[in-house]
Amino acid sequence: MRQLTYWTFGIFLLFFGLSNCTDSQDDISLLVAKGGAKYGGEFSFMSPEKVTTLLPLASASIYTQRIGNQLFETLLRVDTEGGKIVPGLASKYTVNEEATKFTFFLRKGVYFHDDDCFEGGKGRELVAEDVKYAMDLACSKQLDNEIFWLLISKIKGAQKHYDNSKKGQPSKGVPGIKVVDKYTLEIELDHSFVGFYKLLVHCSLGIFPKEAIEKYGSEVGKHPVGTGPFQLEEWSDEQLVLKRNPNYWRKDAFGNRLPFLEKINVTYSKDKKEELIAFRNRKTDLVMHIPAEEIDHVIGSLEEAKAGKNVKHHIDSKPSLSTSYLGFDNTTKPFNDKNVRLAFNLGVDRDYLINNWLQGDGYPCENGFVPSMLEFNASKVKGYTFDATKAKQLLAQAGYPNGANFPALTAYINTTKGSVVHKLALGVQAQLKKNLNVSITIQLCSISERDQAIKDGKAKIWRGGWIADYPDPENFLNLFYGKNIVANSVISNPFKYKSAAFDTSFEAAMREKEEGKRTELFVKCDQQVVDDAPILLLYHQDFMTMINSRVRNFDSNPTEIIDFSKIYIREKKILL
Repeated sequence: MRQLTYWTFGIFLLFFGLSNCTDSQDDISLLVAKGGAKYGGEFSFMSPEKVTTLLPLASASIYTQRIGNQLFETLLRVDTEGGKIVPGLASKYTVNEEATKFTFFLRKGVYFHDDDCFEGGKGRELVAEDVKYAMDLACSKQLDNEIFWLLISKIKGAQKHYDNSKKGQPSKGVPGIKVVDKYTLEIELDHSFVGFYKLLVHCSLGIFPKEAIEKYGSEVGKHPVGTGPFQLEEWSDEQLVLKRNPNYWRKDAFGNRLPFLEKINVTYSKDKKEELIAFRNRKTDLVMHIPAEEIDHVIGSLEEAKAGKNVKHHIDSKPSLSTSYLGFDNTTKPFNDKNVRLAFNLGVDRDYLINNWLQGDGYPCENGFVPSMLEFNASKVKGYTFDATKAKQLLAQAGYPNGANFPALTAYINTTKGSVVHKLALGVQAQLKKNLNVSITIQLCSISERDQAIKDGKAKIWRGGWIADYPDPENFLNLFYGKNIVANSVISNPFKYKSAAFDTSFEAAMREKEEGKRTELFVKCDQQVVDDAPILLLYHQDFMTMINSRVRNFDSNPTEIIDFSKIYIREKKILL
């Protein structure tokens, strides 16, 4: 009887132990999800640009930010479903009546990834001191920081902190960033700015611990330590692999602890054709920015569909808060002359460019630089109308009648041969030759090569694109603010555009608390950009993606950031 009792008790313990294992985050094979989701599986996609750093502060391109967003988290985030700003590491925030003081209340129980930078290799809990440390660095000149311009003109004492940081990181940090208690942080601004909270969804403001900087130093970009749903497993010149963070804090609506995926595999494509072939061969699950003319090639023929040879898929498309343009160096010939810049803008037929070179894939910039969003109505900005005659007159006034004696130009275009961007550049090249008798040479290059050419002053004209980091016109217009001109920066006003009228309106908009008046001031700023033409405006576009049907719960947002934490894999059942 005793033997039977012990045996029964042993079976109970075994059953109970196995049942509890379904809640373990260490063995994904034992996890059971509610609501039809499924744990496990690997998701693969390709990137046209190689990731060179995963330090949030140095992550300037959308390609790097898409990866970094899985590793690091911000105080607030953009919801993929509605495009609204929702709580992130901060569960809530308050703002005073003057909109000069923002108080953030952090979630408890959020942990950094396990990493050797911590004692015993176990990640510790995120606290307010970590947020202050990361934001102090974001307001400094340290660690190849590309995001300083976002904060130093806004947070109290940040500009002085930035200036002092050129000699080394100041020990006391930014006075306007204060730790109230273990889970509470207060940020005080120099002046009213009702939209300040929107800045804090910026991917480059992801929070990281001091221990990672102290251990890895200048190599910290190769050792990302955050609180995100995934963490780095492998990184080489050929691929980048992220693995599931078993200690991640977020849950979905059914109470399932995120993320569902076991791994994310990122490889690099030499061109869009290679990416499309990989998708068709089921080596990848996602294609972003699908060229309109290539969709039929990916989907396959009707005969292939009947034979079950094509990839079962679906299309996700959202209006993207993005603008494509060609940037000008406004300080040197020939683009230091406003007449030249205006001639280029009036001498390009954007409708023809999109319909004949891009097969209708895009929307011409008919108004200003900022696309319509929330309260901002872009139609209030009067843009350019194609006028080759007027363009030639302006070019003649600048001293280049019919293009005579116009200097040789090389346009640095960060893309590969045959891509949509390459076709766009060829279309602009043809338009400028036809309508202005101006010749430009196209130099295909990587982002890093383009950026280096801008830093060195070699690039007088280059391809650029701006995707909103947060849904506010300030994010776009900050790019033209005169006080954001910094030597060797390719992010903060790389055009070196200076306009007292723009700066006055921009500063007034930053201080305006009434939303309607604030928006009107931003409209005025955008109109000033059109009137001064510091760039060649081209087009806006949708963020169109093609996803293998085995991928469920995929969604994106207007800033082109993807939340991989909610994605899961469910293979199609084969009926025998």
